[in-house]
Amino acid sequence: MATTAARQEITAWRPRVPGVVEVLHAHLTEHRYPMHVHDSWTLLIVDDGAVRYDLDRHRRGTPHGTVSLLPPHVPHNGSPATEGGFRKRVLYLETGRIGEELIGPAVDGPDLADPLLRQRVGQLHAALGRAGEEWEAASRLALICARLRELLRPRAAGPAEPVGRGVAHDLRDLLDARLTERTTLDEAANLLHAHPAHLVRAFTAAFGLPPHQYLTARRVDRARRLLLDGHPPAAVATALGFHDQPHLTRHFRRILGTTPGRFVRGRR
Repeated sequence: MATTAARQEITAWRPRVPGVVEVLHAHLTEHRYPMHVHDSWTLLIVDDGAVRYDLDRHRRGTPHGTVSLLPPHVPHNGSPATEGGFRKRVLYLETGRIGEELIGPAVDGPDLADPLLRQRVGQLHAALGRAGEEWEAASRLALICARLRELLRPRAAGPAEPVGRGVAHDLRDLLDARLTERTTLDEAANLLHAHPAHLVRAFTAAFGLPPHQYLTARRVDRARRLLLDGHPPAAVATALGFHDQPHLTRHFRRILGTTPGRFVRGRR
């Protein structure tokens, strides 16, 4: 039986459209994304094949013709669900474009079978691929965000009683605030007045991955933005607290399936 050769094609860029953090087009046959997070909404359509992923400890997939919306700060992974891999188009959107109040409904049902939404997302990608079409792209983005809110709001529950955030959320806030610093676990424990082991257990229980893995994923996520802005990999590694460029490259390849250098060469 013939086998499919490993293949990965990645094109990414940062358009001049408010609300769009990054655009990524990829064709992957074997790469498996480990558990990671983004600080933005991930709006995903699959053109060929299918993706299998876990979100908030639930197994999900990308049925044909759907639009997948993965919320910020919620760990997820991803792997090919078909023999030939998959071809996807992704938009990373600022959190405020959809609203943090809809993170819960998106976690409960991230795969949206809505032909109108799917059509609009495809039209937005087409506009983003043409130079000088920022106005059209912004208009189409506004329609997409409005449609997403229409689809998600019926699932949103009424106002809940306020609940204490707990030490896990405090640690996440600390890691986010010190993303470019080399803060140790002991330092974090001292600042939050908690035992280091308790911090790790509480964080892992709350978010589905340990704090070091969350921090690395966030740094790689930020590295993508800096690379697309034209910063050299060595400078990006230093700016984000990696030990050196090979350290950045190792984690970048593990999460994204390619090296920073190839990622930059594939940008627009």
